[in-house]
This record gives sequence, C-alpha cells and structure tokens, in this order.
Amino acid sequence: MAIVKLSASERRRLSAFVTCLVLASAAWMLSSLTKNYSYKVKRLLVYNNVPQRRAFRALQSDTVDAVVEGSGWEMLFSKFRPIDKRVNVDLHSLESKSFIALNSQLEQINQRKDPEQKIISFDPDTLYFDFTNRMTKRVPVKLLSQVNYRSQFANSGSVVIKPSYVTLSGPSNVIDKITSWNTDSLKLENIDETINARVNLQPVHEANLSIYPKTVQVQVPVDEYTEKTLEIPVKLTGNVHYYEVKIFPQKVKVTFTTSLSKYPELDEDFFEATADLNLWSDRNYTVLPVMLNRIPPFCKIVKIEPQNIDFIVKK
Repeated sequence: MAIVKLSASERRRLSAFVTCLVLASAAWMLSSLTKNYSYKVKRLLVYNNVPQRRAFRALQSDTVDAVVEGSGWEMLFSKFRPIDKRVNVDLHSLESKSFIALNSQLEQINQRKDPEQKIISFDPDTLYFDFTNRMTKRVPVKLLSQVNYRSQFANSGSVVIKPSYVTLSGPSNVIDKITSWNTDSLKLENIDETINARVNLQPVHEANLSIYPKTVQVQVPVDEYTEKTLEIPVKLTGNVHYYEVKIFPQKVKVTFTTSLSKYPELDEDFFEATADLNLWSDRNYTVLPVMLNRIPPFCKIVKIEPQNIDFIVKK
C-alpha cells in the first residue's frame, strides 16, 4: 500500500479542514438539539374521582401513546432520567357519560407534569367504558403468612385480624365471585414471641373496584412448647349388639406437645380416645386400634401407648 507523504503546509491545511469539519458537525448537532420535536411515549393511565353511583369497566388498555413536545436534548435524555410515566385521568364526568375525551383534560394533565415534557395529544384520544350495576359486599380477610419460629416455639392460638372483614364496592358481576380478600404475605424469621403487625391488603387490580380499609391489624399468639403425657380412658364404639366386652388396657398414655401457658389446664377431659368393635365383627380384627377423636387445638400428638388394645367379647 502506497504511503502518502504530506508536506508541512499540507498537513496544516488537512488539520485545519478536519477541525472545521468537527466544529461544523458539533454546531449542526447543537442547533438540531435545541429545536422542538414531537415524539411518542407510552404512558400509564391512573383513574381519579371514579363515579360512586356507577360501576364501570374500561374497554381499552390501561396504557396510551402520548405525543410529547420537547427539545432534541429532552428527547435524547428522556430515556435516561427518571420521569413520572403516569397520566392522571379525571372520571367524574362518567356519572352522566360513557366516555372520556383525554384531549379535553390536557391542561390539567400537563399541570402535574414537567413543563419540559408537555403532552400535546393522545392516541387513542377517547376512552370508552362499559357500565354495570354497582354493589357493596363484606368479605372475610385471609392472612397469607410465612413465619419461621425458633426451636420449641410455635403458634399457640387463633390468629386475630382486626377488622376481620373488609368492604368491597364495584360491579356486581365482579364482586359476586369474591368470597374473601387476601393480605400481603407476612414474612418473619426466628420468631419467639407473639406477633403484632399492621399488614397491607392486596391491592385491587381493576379501576372500578374499591376496598376499605386497605390495612388490617394482625395478632399471632406465639408460645414455647413442651411435652406432656396423660392417661386417657378408651371408649368402645360400634357395639351394636350390646355384647359384654372387656378391653385391656382401659387407658392409653398420650404424649403431646402443648404451649407452656396451656400446660397446667390440659387434662384427660380435653381428649377422647375410642376403639371400634365393628373392626372385629365386620373384619375379624384380633386387636382394636386406638383413635383420638378429640384433641385440643394447637396440640400435636407425639405418640400413643399402646396403639392397639386387646379385648374379650362375651356373647
């Protein structure tokens, strides 16, 4: 490849040309970026002042294309700086109409926006809504939780939620299908004491549905657990022919875990152990398994001794 050798004067002229070209390009770019342009951006619709006497359902997506007017600089840097991409739409006129003209609200929409990001139009520029009967309904709150307890600690009582019911308001065809409302998940680790927490309810995902209140107070009793053993008498069931039956032993030892606060009060009256004689008459069992038909809440059975009992039937 041939190497072009330039004289000193030619190198100076080439350097001056390149410098002028760079400066001209920079001047053109600066001039272009200072001009105003119109360009499209995606915006999320947020509904305000929803009608109280009419339930509605939007017939279009919750996003629109907004035509924004701004300088080339603003267009260039709009993707790199944080911008509120929400558009607040006032729905108070739905009390008497079935559509909203976005362009009629441009002035109040732009009042909440950065002046440098002025919206000049929307696509679509009109929002249409479907209307149904509106109703209210009270439904129970359901706690979603992921609680891990310290060793030997556990839930020791019923969870208390205040308020235990929330009020829903919205279209009857939507509310009829709702039987309960979940909270956000309560996630806790290494718990060794009663939980008292304010938990948010899961948000609604439809603009025409509302919920009150939006938070609840949750109490989860927690206590340390220990083992306890009681002797429980066995009751014979299924003796439809009234045979004279003797069982051995007449009591079984039941070992279970219970909270320390309930340990003193638990006795044999809280339990019921049975053995079914039908297993002998119908299936020829030679021993009868012991079943616990009544167990105190929040107690966990560790073992039953013996698990089977002997019996003698005198016909």
